[in-house]
Amino acid sequence: MDWKVWHEKYDDPASPLTRRLRIVQGLVRQALNESPPGRLRVISLCAGQGRDILEVLADHSRREDVQVRLVELDEGNCELAKAAAQASGLSQVEVVAADASRSENYAGMTPADLVLICGLFGNISDADIERVVAACPQLCRTGGRVIWTRNRRAPDRVGQICGWFEERAFEREWLSDEAFEFGVGMHRFAGTPEPLALGRSLFSFVGYDRLPNEADASGAC
Repeated sequence: MDWKVWHEKYDDPASPLTRRLRIVQGLVRQALNESPPGRLRVISLCAGQGRDILEVLADHSRREDVQVRLVELDEGNCELAKAAAQASGLSQVEVVAADASRSENYAGMTPADLVLICGLFGNISDADIERVVAACPQLCRTGGRVIWTRNRRAPDRVGQICGWFEERAFEREWLSDEAFEFGVGMHRFAGTPEPLALGRSLFSFVGYDRLPNEADASGAC
């Protein structure tokens, strides 16, 4: 998969990915606006080019408060994310070219105020989706938020993902309408953060084009 080419769909204003991005960015803005005063931590798993957070921070009033770590394996996307952060003067953004499944890549940034899991759940197995959700109490502070996405192609797992979060003390704050071809959710953590378990694999990246029932898929992940 050429993920740089895949990301070019974001440049088409009519694409589902662009519509999803605008919704995610709105939720990111809301989460930052409602976060307590002081320094904020944001981490993004499989961050791609980081548009969901970087384009918000570019003109956000709290941009200087926010420390960001983007973890992304594709080096081309990492270079584009670094260039975007530099162009916006976001010196507090760290782009890590590494395997986002490895828990140690989030050390020093947990528990975070905002965890972004956008574009991942459509590329991994159901069991691994649940495993990532189960790890979120290690990633998120009390009162912090997780913003996540998952396509609604059959089998639609959006409701199940909500259930997995809510079983682990995450309260649903927002969920996109079923009429959309993609699901976007925001959950707020009401539990107690757990220590980050280092040296763990959170998921195995498969790719939406290789998952069962997804081989002909071309929309949002």
